[in-house]
Amino acid sequence: MEQALPDPERPLKPAALEPLGRSDAGLEAGVGEEAEGSREEGSGTDTMTENNFGLKKIEISVSEAEKRTGRNAMNMQETYTAYLIETRSVEHADGQSVLTDSLWRRYSEFELLRNYLLVYYPHIVVPPLPEKRAEFVWHKLSADNMDPDFVERRRIGLENFLLRVASHPILCRDKIFYLFLTQEGNWKETVNETGFQLKADSRLKALNATFRVKNPDKRFTELKHYSDELQSVISHLLRVRARVADRLYGVYKVHGNYGRVFSEWSAIEKEMGDGLQSAGHHMDVYASSIDDILEDEEHYADQLKEYLFYAEALRAVCRKHELMQYDLEMAAQDLASKKQQCEELATGTVRTFSLKGMTTKLFGQETPEQREARIKVLEEQINEGEQQLKSKNLEGREFVKNAWTDIERFKEQKNRDLKEALISYAVMQISMCKKGIQVWTNAKECFSKM
Repeated sequence: MEQALPDPERPLKPAALEPLGRSDAGLEAGVGEEAEGSREEGSGTDTMTENNFGLKKIEISVSEAEKRTGRNAMNMQETYTAYLIETRSVEHADGQSVLTDSLWRRYSEFELLRNYLLVYYPHIVVPPLPEKRAEFVWHKLSADNMDPDFVERRRIGLENFLLRVASHPILCRDKIFYLFLTQEGNWKETVNETGFQLKADSRLKALNATFRVKNPDKRFTELKHYSDELQSVISHLLRVRARVADRLYGVYKVHGNYGRVFSEWSAIEKEMGDGLQSAGHHMDVYASSIDDILEDEEHYADQLKEYLFYAEALRAVCRKHELMQYDLEMAAQDLASKKQQCEELATGTVRTFSLKGMTTKLFGQETPEQREARIKVLEEQINEGEQQLKSKNLEGREFVKNAWTDIERFKEQKNRDLKEALISYAVMQISMCKKGIQVWTNAKECFSKM
């Protein structure tokens, strides 16, 4: 059930920011509808969006990968992989067709785009990138990030990342994302001109807020614990899958020994030779099929890895909330301290020990004019502090409302995706077992005809 939006005029206090709102927006295919404004309402940040992209929807694909050699920022020779991004309009604003656009991007440019999105949309669970280096691999799978099979899987993952961003109701409208798809030259300069690096929260500051916040929001705390558990469970599942893949590979390849033995045996038998030769052929086919099977399995493993990395995206939203809550508490504490100082000056009583109180006792009281001047300065600071606290309260409630809406959207997406992936994986295992049964059934028929 949705909760009512808190009254902006209620008494200001550093209570935990309440998560509000529910999301009814699921993941959609393709790029979202045309942007209608230059500012995204409710984002809580000054985001860059395009007034009119001119496109209703576009198709996005990362169609190929290419190994290249060049010089890095340190002027050193390096080898890297570039990915070809192709975009094609499905529906144009004026009804005319548009040719396919294409450009090349490095993995580091995808990282730059995501880092920008994390800073400008802290209330959004930003889709993760595929792994930069292979993890949870079984022994026959290369961990080299230049391995063709790994590059191909990463190509698919990068395409999925772009589709995730393009189908998000807010991220799809961002100007920098649009330019990432359409502007090959000077794109990095355009991103850096936004100054997003200066707005990024330091990890030390976030860690400090985590331990010092006094009134953490229970729902965000539970979400952080859930993200930790989700990461732990998926990591364990991927490790189990890698061990099973190792053993399965061995079992299938042993069937190749059956094929070799049956073929050798057929050479010394006259009446049983044809049956043994046919059985050996079925065993060879069965043994060689494991390579394709495990290659298909890797795609399901990559789907699980995506949500392994999504766990960190959830924690990023939680960390931002903790920072805002900590800033709110510090502002309230500072305001209370100034109010107390003002009251003590007005009444001439000191309720707590302070260096100023000791100085007064040692060197005498201030003149009435000095006291009035200090009271006036404190009153101005109190008025300014109350406005800042009110602003932080409103900003915090808006952040929580938008963040929880996106978290609910993410939960729906996660439940749907993982359900489909696990069902498809089970269907693949059933099909694999049926093929094994069919191989031995064929072998039995070959033996029966001897």
